[in-house]
Parts: sequence; structure tokens; C-alpha cells
Amino acid sequence: MRKVVARLLMSLDGVVESPDIWEFDHFDDDMRADLGSQISGEDAMLLGRTTYQEWEPYWPTATIEPFASHINRVPKVVVSTTLEEVKWGDRNNATLVKGSLAEAIAELKQQPGKDIGVHGSPTLIESLLQNDLLDELRLAVYPVVAGSGKRLFKDGSALKRLKLADSKTTATGVSVLTHQPAGKEVER
Repeated sequence: MRKVVARLLMSLDGVVESPDIWEFDHFDDDMRADLGSQISGEDAMLLGRTTYQEWEPYWPTATIEPFASHINRVPKVVVSTTLEEVKWGDRNNATLVKGSLAEAIAELKQQPGKDIGVHGSPTLIESLLQNDLLDELRLAVYPVVAGSGKRLFKDGSALKRLKLADSKTTATGVSVLTHQPAGKEVER
């Protein structure tokens, strides 16, 4: 069965917003290989509304590889309760999920294929994790303090236990951590 695998870039202080401001001087060959490994293992992508609205005007004509070819080629499933339609440049490979996220994920996971990737989309990733719909969370933790910006987890989120499935450190000091759900939620 396919897995839902999320990948986020994060600062030491937990900021996941606008990594373009702080990540490029650490994006080395190790990070390129990690990104290449993840995108070669997926053939569909989930996007939240905000990430979709930020990426759709840019990526259909972008030439930054290997991500541009990948994101433009694979089917994209956009999760939103407010959008009425989605498109992806001149391609017909974006669909909208407005109903049950759990049902949509279950249907996607039953289809043949590789993993379903989630890039960016921190609100969607938190929702997937809180609703036990995420199979892996890959965090690339950069050795920077962003100081401000959106964080992956908000105060008041339910306690979730994860287990570290893999870790590595790049030549520029980025910690690439792969977590998987450890089991049932614990009441606070």
C-alpha cells in the first residue's frame, strides 16, 4: 500500500515558513540527494490551499531541477474547503478535495503507485498527523534560528508520539530526521 510521506524544511526554532530566506547556504549535495531520493519514491503530491496558491503561479514555468520537472509531472491533489477549482499551468493534473480528507487519503493509498508526497503545506501536515493519516514525517532541520514565522505545531496540539526511523547530518550541518507514528495518542 502507498504511504503518505511529508517533507518540510525547518529552522532550529521550529519555523517552516519562507525557508527560501534561510536555507540556500545550507542546500548542499547531501540535501540535493535527499530531495532526489524522496521525489523518486513518489508519484503523487498532496498540497494544502496556501502552498497551492503560492506554488501554482511559479512552478509550472520554473526550471529549478530536479523539483520543477517532478512537481509539474505528478498528479497534485489540493486540499481546501474554500477553493472552487484548481489548475496547474497548462497541465490537467491537479484535482481538488473538498470533502473528507480521511476518505480521500484512503482512496489515494489504495491506488497503485509510489508514495504520496506532501511538500510545504504545514497546516495540512499537522492535520494529517493529528488525524493519523501521515505515515512518515521527514524534517530537514537547518542550523539557523529564523526568529519569526509560522511553526509546524501550534500550542494546544494533541500529544502525538513518533519514533525516529532514520537520521543523518549533511556536510553543512542540516539534520535530516525521518519520523513515523509510534502508536496511539496519549491523553493529556
